[in-house]
Amino acid sequence: MTKLLQDKVIIVTGAGRGIGREIALLCAAEGAKVVVNDPGVASDGSGTSAAPAEEVVEEIKKRGGTAVANFETVSEAIPASKIVKTATDHFGKLDGVVNNAGILRDMIFHKMSIEAFESVIKVHLMGSFYVAHSAARLFREQESGAFVHFTSTSGLIGNYGQANYAAAKLGIVGLSKSIALDMGRFNVRSNCVSPFAWSRMIGTIPTETEAEKERVERMKQMGPEKIAPVVAYLLSDASKEVSGQIFAVRMNEIFLMGQSRPLRSVHRGEGWTPQTVAEHAMPALKPSFYKLDRSADVFGWDPI
Repeated sequence: MTKLLQDKVIIVTGAGRGIGREIALLCAAEGAKVVVNDPGVASDGSGTSAAPAEEVVEEIKKRGGTAVANFETVSEAIPASKIVKTATDHFGKLDGVVNNAGILRDMIFHKMSIEAFESVIKVHLMGSFYVAHSAARLFREQESGAFVHFTSTSGLIGNYGQANYAAAKLGIVGLSKSIALDMGRFNVRSNCVSPFAWSRMIGTIPTETEAEKERVERMKQMGPEKIAPVVAYLLSDASKEVSGQIFAVRMNEIFLMGQSRPLRSVHRGEGWTPQTVAEHAMPALKPSFYKLDRSADVFGWDPI
């Protein structure tokens, strides 16, 4: 079979472990030259280590592929730009970016520190922006390129104790759609992937109730390698007509996720007062209210 990413240059952030690692390995197997970015931090963002990125590069080379390690953080603009520079310095070009890097600092909202909120926003949302913004100039000049950003059902649907993570991940959806709209004229695509996969980050999910324990046990069956094929496809020329979309991937299932659109409306010719909003508008709209669902409530069946 033809390799979908033959001779393309791909950046994968957070590629030292988990989902990022599997994406990097598959992209290399599909013929890409890969920049394996990972500063080697713990799941909460603390510490650094060159080992995770170096080990993935070594594995790619062992399998006959081409890769280079990069240890910069995505959470600051200048280091993030150096990830893009690594691609152009080593391989002379850049064709795709996977914004996968992330940390977790879960805490119930009223107990969440400002630092915990800001640190997660900086890595996920600002990090996705910094890397994408640096790559966008190259993509504009060559009139081609693909972005794959990682979102989450924590933002798309909801979850307990993840206000920082959910805000970042839903912000990434808006970022991706804006890139798709602004850069479509230059043949640049931008899509989101919402993964269901067991990883060290998911391993921080609280398991206090029996239902939560059962949910985590189900998630352990979902390997990160299941996410990589969709990402590799979205980076390839085969996806040239796919942009501005959100795909959830769970085991062998691929879901096209919805985007916000009006559900129903009410109209009052003479305008509204607080009283008539209470008496008329809200009772009419209430049947279409969303419940306070969590991801597990919406995806309540076992993965296939």
